[in-house]
Amino acid sequence: MYRAIAKNKRNTVFIIVLFLLIIGGLGFLASVIYNDLTIVIITLVVATGYAFIQYFAAGSQALALSGARQIQKSDNPRLYRIVENLSITTGTPMPKVYIIDDPSPNAFATGRDPQHASVAATTGLLELLDDSELEGVMAHEIGHVQNYDIRVSMIVFGLVVAVGFIADMLLRMSFFGGRGNNNNPAVLVLGLAAFIIAPLVAAVVQAAVSRQREYLADATGALTTRHPEALASALVKLEQNGRPMQRQNSTMAHMWISDPTKPGFMDRLFSTHPPIAERVQRLGEIGRSF
Repeated sequence: MYRAIAKNKRNTVFIIVLFLLIIGGLGFLASVIYNDLTIVIITLVVATGYAFIQYFAAGSQALALSGARQIQKSDNPRLYRIVENLSITTGTPMPKVYIIDDPSPNAFATGRDPQHASVAATTGLLELLDDSELEGVMAHEIGHVQNYDIRVSMIVFGLVVAVGFIADMLLRMSFFGGRGNNNNPAVLVLGLAAFIIAPLVAAVVQAAVSRQREYLADATGALTTRHPEALASALVKLEQNGRPMQRQNSTMAHMWISDPTKPGFMDRLFSTHPPIAERVQRLGEIGRSF
């Protein structure tokens, strides 16, 4: 557990550096096309400032994008008490609790550390699961908090948005002004290709980080409740009753316990979630080890 937390803290730094390299590469290609090296400096400065702001703001942005509303115990005693009991069991600070009015069953956690964490569940999840299954799902989300997955996920969320925005901006600049500023069509074509590929690379990084975090949070949640079968049952129900979220946003897809987009075959190549069957199998192995 402690090794996983330390690894996540190292991963945060690694991910920030990797995304800044991607963003810097986009800026360099733009500077080649426009014969102006100051574009690299400006891009990196803006990206670094954006990453710093996102460290504090991305959690609130994710909650806003999902349409989450904060609740108190009187608003939904069932959900609030489950989260409260899990916090006491794990020794983590009580996170803020949110509900999302959406029939799609799902949940996520966000925040930069356990002291600034939030957990959210959809109304569809609350209606679908029994108490033990809901406890398993929320233990999974508290596991993300314990393991500092929320910090990694939050940084990935913010920087994926940044890469997509910068790539889109530079792509438009290339169409509207690239040829007039650079006489080499090959450079322009290379730049356009990079601007298209960069978001795909960002998506691959997002997916790779998220898949391992989901396995770890499943294991952490199972160890907390000592009832991995409940979480396994909940995951099966999520797969059988899953539907696209009403407010979909691909940049935060990796934060949910279940993929909120129900992607097709090609999209699954970049899926932020491991297959439910594999997660259920691993939980079964954990249960047999108790």
